Amino acid sequence: MPQFTLSISCPDRTGIVAAISGFIAERSGSIIEAAHFVDALSQRSFMRTMFKGDTLPSLDTLRQEFAVTAERYGMDWGLHEAERRCKVLVAVSKQGHCLNSLLHRWSIGTLPIDIVGVVSNHATHERLTQWYGLPFHHYPIEPGAKAEQEARILHLFESTGAELLVLARYMQVLSDETCRRLAGRCINIHHSFLPGFKGARPYHQAYERGVKIIGATAHYATADLDEGPIIEQNVQRVDHTQQPEDLVEIGHDLEAMVLNNAVRWHAEHRIFVTGNRTVVLRS
Repeated sequence: MPQFTLSISCPDRTGIVAAISGFIAERSGSIIEAAHFVDALSQRSFMRTMFKGDTLPSLDTLRQEFAVTAERYGMDWGLHEAERRCKVLVAVSKQGHCLNSLLHRWSIGTLPIDIVGVVSNHATHERLTQWYGLPFHHYPIEPGAKAEQEARILHLFESTGAELLVLARYMQVLSDETCRRLAGRCINIHHSFLPGFKGARPYHQAYERGVKIIGATAHYATADLDEGPIIEQNVQRVDHTQQPEDLVEIGHDLEAMVLNNAVRWHAEHRIFVTGNRTVVLRS
């Protein structure tokens, strides 16, 4: 039975929920999941609806017909086949904990994505990637040629049909132009509960400050370094008995979990960017 996911955001007004449910009912569709939120700060309405039906029109026809409703309410919207998997290109440097977690969850079918390849400025994870049967692209950064290397990544992104670039501890800062081109299509994992310790050896900085909570943050990459819209965060309490190496291990687990959640919610069309914030309709 065909299933579709409809995601909309628009200025809040009376009749939005009725318009969407009526549109689906008129085509003999059945709603199987719905989430709605009105943001008091922006006075915008956000809604994600999954529906199914044996006699529903094709995706193209549904899009053409819903465009009338969308225009009436000034909606930003997307309508997708629920079973279609998001194509993902993963970028990584030397630390592989996030990459390994993504590859494992992809391989057992618990992430609704298709990984089209792994790209890295180091060859460290070539064997791991190939063990999963995926192409590995080693694009080293030659002195003075960082822009050319980044252009190669963008070309790879486009040529593979990727829809999302995941920076799974890719330790290179993307240029402003690349961030603009991939706006809303590039997720980064930050080794801190933002705002936090920036630069090298963040967990050692945290240890030296005697922190009691460490965490991780997944966010959309923007030209403002580590300041893009936050998608997911998680934390764990620590204490004085734990050494920097213990914090690193805990942090790596948090990073992998947070990044997995962010990628899943993006692939399931649950994330709405509003200004420099996100609304995530998890259920």
